[in-house]
Amino acid sequence: MTDFPTQTRVVIIGGGVVGASCAYHIAKAGWDCVLLEKNELTAGSTWHAAGNCPSFSTSWAVMNMQRYSLDLYRQLADEVDYPMNYHVTGSIRLGHSRERMMEFERAVGMGRYQGMDLEMLQVSDLKDRYPFLETHDLAGALYDPGDGDIDPAQLTQALAKGARMNGARIERFCPATGVSRQNGEWIVHTDKGDITCEKVVNAAGYYAQRVGEWFKPYGGRTVPMAVMSHQYFLTEEIPELATYTKENGKLPLLRDVDSSYYLRQEKNGFNLGPYERNCKVHWVRPDDPVPEDFSFQLYPDDLERLEWYIEDAMARVPLLGTGGVARNINGPIPYAPDGLPLIGPMPGVPNAYEACVFTFGITQGGGAGKVLAEWVTEGQTEWDMWSCDPRRYTDYTDHDYCVEKAKEVYGHEYAMHFPWHRWPAAPDRKLSAVHNTVKDLGAVFGVYGGWERANWFAQPGDDTSEAATQTWARTGPWAPRIKEECEAVRDHVGVLDLPGFSRYRLQGPGAADWLNSLCTGRLPSVGRLGLLYFTDTRGRVVTEMSAMRLADDFFFLITAAAAEWHDLEWLTKSLPAGAQFSLSNVTQDFSCQIVTGPQSRALLSTLTDADLTQPWLTHQSAQIAGRWAQLVRVSFAGELGWEIHSKIDDTTPIYDALIAGGAKPFGMFALNSLRVEKGYKAWKGDLSTDYTALQLGLDRFIDWSKDFPGKLALETERSTGPTKRLVTLKVDAGDCDAPYMATLWHGDQIVGEVTSGTWGHRVNASIALAMLRPDLTQPGTEVEVDIFGTRCRAVVQPDGPLWDPKNERLRT
Repeated sequence: MTDFPTQTRVVIIGGGVVGASCAYHIAKAGWDCVLLEKNELTAGSTWHAAGNCPSFSTSWAVMNMQRYSLDLYRQLADEVDYPMNYHVTGSIRLGHSRERMMEFERAVGMGRYQGMDLEMLQVSDLKDRYPFLETHDLAGALYDPGDGDIDPAQLTQALAKGARMNGARIERFCPATGVSRQNGEWIVHTDKGDITCEKVVNAAGYYAQRVGEWFKPYGGRTVPMAVMSHQYFLTEEIPELATYTKENGKLPLLRDVDSSYYLRQEKNGFNLGPYERNCKVHWVRPDDPVPEDFSFQLYPDDLERLEWYIEDAMARVPLLGTGGVARNINGPIPYAPDGLPLIGPMPGVPNAYEACVFTFGITQGGGAGKVLAEWVTEGQTEWDMWSCDPRRYTDYTDHDYCVEKAKEVYGHEYAMHFPWHRWPAAPDRKLSAVHNTVKDLGAVFGVYGGWERANWFAQPGDDTSEAATQTWARTGPWAPRIKEECEAVRDHVGVLDLPGFSRYRLQGPGAADWLNSLCTGRLPSVGRLGLLYFTDTRGRVVTEMSAMRLADDFFFLITAAAAEWHDLEWLTKSLPAGAQFSLSNVTQDFSCQIVTGPQSRALLSTLTDADLTQPWLTHQSAQIAGRWAQLVRVSFAGELGWEIHSKIDDTTPIYDALIAGGAKPFGMFALNSLRVEKGYKAWKGDLSTDYTALQLGLDRFIDWSKDFPGKLALETERSTGPTKRLVTLKVDAGDCDAPYMATLWHGDQIVGEVTSGTWGHRVNASIALAMLRPDLTQPGTEVEVDIFGTRCRAVVQPDGPLWDPKNERLRT
């Protein structure tokens, strides 16, 4: 085939390992596709990648993706008849502290659930696995028998061969130069001609931001990323290592994650790759632009930057110091602000997708191609992939933000992600109108969809240092303050400033019928508020929205701050042509305060003439402290309470009046405790596309008399019964509550997983919301929760909230 293709279903821009994997998986799904590469395959970050293949992650989605990659790579050479240097050596991940060993234990539990045989090692085990290792200051290690390394170029070529075998076209030395849109189709422009296609994928690696600019006229944004310099060096041959290898085989790949480097045997020498704190970002200034073509090029050597790490590695493995440096590799690696890739729909752009900004593209490439192909060909993915979804970022990721966060992530590549910790770089992107007031009250902030919200309120003398948060335990300076905040909400009245709720105005003839066709349940009546759930074709929960109905065809739809672009796209992609109603994003126009507790009515009565006797789940327009607001009778904390939705300019006088009236400020940590006690579900924690509406116990939010997406799948599931159900557990926990995706055991069988865990201050117990095998969901059933390697007894609770099970306090 020499004729240039002018028509296809999918065009993929970028021929690294991820682009090749996308082509392989899309073609295997039976779709025509063309991959465009400006130079030779692998010309970007792929060719100089170290090729390490870990499965380790404490992200459930990323672990799934990496596990799939390694399974694919084991059989790919035979499948496509292309030889690959794939060395499965196993790996040892060193731990210097109890906290690090707890992280490893968590990963072991997750890995076992996914079928991987991860293993905890004692210090006494290490010399047997790695005889050249100094162990005197270690706490232990994690062993992954499936880890190793692969030749990135061979892997890419094998994927490309598999793509061609299934009908894909790969055009090398054919740079894409732009895109345009005509008659609902994309036209991808190249120097060799134009290609018309249905869908297009940006897999351009460290050129992804440049490619992303082409889509701005069609609703796109600047791709959030920066390009980091990553160095690793190869030593000369080391005779002692050659002798060992001849007798015993290759050493396991070694990672000293607390010192921040990997050390791998490369033939009969070593490959050392640090992630240094004093890292360097490239191509970020006008006088240092991204080159037009950096194919197969490297940055100048800069080994002085690595001096501490080299010395530390030589102290850990003295044999390393006996080999001179044979070659240094210093190449560009793209980083998103959180270090995870962008895989999924391109925000704001129809039929465009991203599979780019991979920090660990080799080990994630196989899984990324699978996920991207599912997005393209099915519109949904097997695993919930929100952690990698491009829509997780909104409009706060400007240039400086991306640079500062990329440097922070790179310099802490192996860092532990503690539940109380906030990464400090690039703060204050989106602020409430009362941010300074909340700060003056002692707020310690966290970030939610770019918005600064108070996590807890410190008192004078409390330790608010970053160091204090380096723990998995619930105890810390925040613990007594969270307890006080929860008790204030229980006994008196609290106020939580909650900027950033995503909200959309839906108004006009036909709006109600359209909304009703999308959600599983009934719409609220005029003057009422209701929860709406939206499912995909499998009946899995895509999102949850609160619908405030002001008139027959007039709604405000309110959802999570992080969901702003995700949920807007979910709605807009279903808008009918020629609709007489409108849907608009008004997130930036309003803010919210939660006012809740048994004395909330008494407080509000001093600030408003509104009818405070209106029942639960009603709303009304009102004057509060002399300013207009929509007063909504609802409380995510599970107490008598209201949400006050006001215009931004009116937020300050309302908040000031609430504080002056005696409301105690409380934060997101307290709210999390309060909502778990009520069994309220959080989006992308409990509510995700990993679970169906029936598994999540949302039966009462399903109207079986109407049609909606996913109804057929849910009817089938209803007839057979769900394979798991959401339950509430009381846990005999120690110092730590159950983390997300902690494994549930019944005897020697894995029977479920935790979706939320925290301490309930009103019920004085550690609580978990968990998905459990249905035969074990009877109240009183005992299971065990693996909490950082310790199996803790847990008891299934009756259906309904632990706190105020009849909702009497809410309805008072």
